[in-house]
Amino acid sequence: MPQTEVDTTEALQRYLQLTAIPGGSGDEKAVADEIVRLLVSAGVDPSAIRFDKAHEKTRIKGNCGNLIVDLPGTTNGPRTLLSAHMDTVPICIGCVPEVSGARVNSQSGVGLGADDRSGCAVVLTAAIERINFAKANPDQTLHPATLLFTIQEEVGLEGARHLDPSVVGNIDQAFNFDGGSLDKVTTGAVGGERIEIELCGTPAHAGVAPQEGCSAIVMAGKAIATLEAEGWLGLVDKSQTLGQNAVGTANVGVIKGGEATNVITPAVTLRAEARSHNADFRTQIVAKMKAAFESAAASTCTADGTSGSCEFSSHVDYEAFRLADDDSSVSALETALASIGRESFREVANGGLDANWLNLHGIPAVTVGCGQMNIHTADEQLDIDVYHDACRVATLLITSTAS
Repeated sequence: MPQTEVDTTEALQRYLQLTAIPGGSGDEKAVADEIVRLLVSAGVDPSAIRFDKAHEKTRIKGNCGNLIVDLPGTTNGPRTLLSAHMDTVPICIGCVPEVSGARVNSQSGVGLGADDRSGCAVVLTAAIERINFAKANPDQTLHPATLLFTIQEEVGLEGARHLDPSVVGNIDQAFNFDGGSLDKVTTGAVGGERIEIELCGTPAHAGVAPQEGCSAIVMAGKAIATLEAEGWLGLVDKSQTLGQNAVGTANVGVIKGGEATNVITPAVTLRAEARSHNADFRTQIVAKMKAAFESAAASTCTADGTSGSCEFSSHVDYEAFRLADDDSSVSALETALASIGRESFREVANGGLDANWLNLHGIPAVTVGCGQMNIHTADEQLDIDVYHDACRVATLLITSTAS
């Protein structure tokens, strides 16, 4: 029978070890090295462990690539992949984890890093439990499995984006352990696009000759006001006029510019985003944003008619995906959850996941949480009982026997 129990004491200790290691996006090597050390100590052949070169292609400099580990089976049956990301957001760097009753907190006043070190510990625990299970049951038939620990998830899913699927090989079922509830089976996610805008005008003394200036701040204000008034910022719902799939979100999140109150500001940079489950509609949102900023720049002028200018660029962070209702990964996960007494429900996420890119690479990944709470904040916690159940589910998924 497949393995359904885990050593909860060791499982928790693995999480505490991993989450105490600093490792923001681009600085995951120490985390990866510890995962490798623990796997080799448990009996994984070092030749089955490798790194890809994703960090050589990411937008920020990295000190290691994605970590990929093969666990050979006793049959050539379907291969299962378990994945999690190794990086944390900056607020979690330097945490000191502390067990407090049924929770783990960070005693240093910074974030806990349960997103996603708990996912890494779940995958690591499942691998070690599988190794121990195989030793205790030498006649048991096991399918092959692969572990994937990605880099730079928190800065745009960069590790998963630049994963070479040929390095991973053919995967039949995939399970991505990330933030949130263990009972929530995430079968799809939104697509997202990042936007950078540069507005340029003409400087002038704001008190002596303001009419000789052309304010980039005014341009930004005009564009944002137009987008807000026309319903192209915040929740963007054009379903009544453009159809039911014309729903998404848009936000201007960063504005930088200006150095003094007595100068007409000549340059402003902005960073924005657009999201939708409908790629065509997301493209339409971006086009509306571009038109608004270009129009605002063109209509803002000095007294002699010199207008401003706009440089607008965007790139897709991740495309939307949705698994089929009868997808085998979804069914296997729901069966595993039910086997340990948990009631699951399906949901489509409005944020990006490594699974967005895994699915684009032909790896049918469903995502599930590990008991992380209040992620990306100083109040982040890990529910220990839920974490242990996640370890049980992951272990069950890679100790399933051949039919």
